[in-house]
Amino acid sequence: MMDKQLYDNYVKILKNELVPALGCTEPIAIAYAAAKAREVLGQMPESIELCCSGNIIKNVKGVKVPNSNGLKGIDVAATLGVVGGRADRELEVLEDVTEEDIEKTKELVAAGFCTCMLKEGVENLYIVARVTAGEHSAEVTIVNRHTLISRIVKDGQVLYSIAAHEESPEYVDKSLLNVKDILQFAEEVNLEDVREVLKRQITMNSTIADEGLAHPYGAQVGRTLLKEYGDDVKIRARARAAAGSDARMGGCSLPVVINSGSGNQGMTVSLPVIEFARELKVSEEKLYRALVVSNLIAIHQKKYIGSLSAYCGAVSAACGAGAAITYLYGGDYEDISFTIVNTIANVGGIVCDGAKSSCAAKIASAVDAAIMAHFMGVNHRTFQPGEGIVQEDVEGTIKSMGYIGRVGMKDTDTEILNIMIDRVDIDQVC
Repeated sequence: MMDKQLYDNYVKILKNELVPALGCTEPIAIAYAAAKAREVLGQMPESIELCCSGNIIKNVKGVKVPNSNGLKGIDVAATLGVVGGRADRELEVLEDVTEEDIEKTKELVAAGFCTCMLKEGVENLYIVARVTAGEHSAEVTIVNRHTLISRIVKDGQVLYSIAAHEESPEYVDKSLLNVKDILQFAEEVNLEDVREVLKRQITMNSTIADEGLAHPYGAQVGRTLLKEYGDDVKIRARARAAAGSDARMGGCSLPVVINSGSGNQGMTVSLPVIEFARELKVSEEKLYRALVVSNLIAIHQKKYIGSLSAYCGAVSAACGAGAAITYLYGGDYEDISFTIVNTIANVGGIVCDGAKSSCAAKIASAVDAAIMAHFMGVNHRTFQPGEGIVQEDVEGTIKSMGYIGRVGMKDTDTEILNIMIDRVDIDQVC
């Protein structure tokens, strides 16, 4: 039997990570910080100033803000958070926005209500929202996690402060995650301990996938796959995950259950698994246990990479989905390890150039790689240690990819941002 402390930690990881979010989590985090700053100020501010890390700017620049009638941008996210946001809803902060709020936001944005500056040399996930009204001001800082407020200041007085590395009430020890223990936990977990979060993930993420297939959001990657490639389960698994992203990146107001702070990753770890479970006609219990595998495997990989980087999180999420598909087919630790290694060795280099419509295509590609990795693995076909970044075992391979995502791609991350904010003259350097 699994150690109780380890068991409880794994349950807490799932409960902390698998939470609902409305729209792309980076603009939502900005809206949350802005709404909280107004709440602390206690009145409607005259202006808001934002100071954000490059990764936040990168992931907000090209994506529609939810419940904004298709508006984009950091200034929209912050202003809408101030005007109509509810800080107590956290990642669903914009759930109750009205048409009147949207019109007011347009007016304020046009009048220069919000300003934003890039902050370098800080954590990849870093937001400071400062609002002012006359002689009064309030400032809210978010660091490392989308809802982790690390500092609150009002009129120059620090009301709350926690160091970025300190353990917050939502802290869980992800260093304890490993593939063997994840599989043991999936087999032994009392489903009543995790049923609520997994049922919510199935319901919410399936609903937005349906929405993405029913309507022409974004580049319509999911709809294209079904139209041009057919309805084999391998296509449906890719299409549904992509369609959820089509809708979400296209401004759909439906919430999703996230993974590793990302709605796209939350859909990628769940929707392909749900589709394969339907195809195989497995029990509800088997599906829930497979989702435990997919979610925790994805979180395990992301702990080495961090919340935001130049490494596309769809790959780690797809690895989790592939592992869960292998689990649904009755695969053991070796088979699942092969699936993970094969996926990483294939598409580990996909870069993240911000949240936008092409995320759906990257999801489709990553899930395709994970499905191929599964079918290779069950036939005991795998990439060998020493071939590229593949190590002697699955844990070593996960760590090597994590190192590349966290350390090796730092310069890549900077140059992607430089291109996106026009700091580089491409014609001159190429």
